[in-house]
Amino acid sequence: MTLKKPPFIALFIDEEMITVPAGITVAAALAYTGDEHCRMSVSHQLRAPFCGIGICQECRLMINGRRRAACQTVCETGMKVERI
Repeated sequence: MTLKKPPFIALFIDEEMITVPAGITVAAALAYTGDEHCRMSVSHQLRAPFCGIGICQECRLMINGRRRAACQTVCETGMKVERI
């Protein structure tokens, strides 16, 4: 039996185009790139996803111009993600 590879989609993280497996969240896409931080705290510490279910808001960032939780947003082709 041969396993099929998932289809990939392209999106932009901080204006850099990346390709990720279709169907993953933005938080997973950040981890996929090797740099999972989403934002910087007011004390200039890098913040990354924590709870993974949208409660803690540590993974909030700008997605297509709107503040969203990365762990609750599924990647779409052409999506623009900006760390804040």
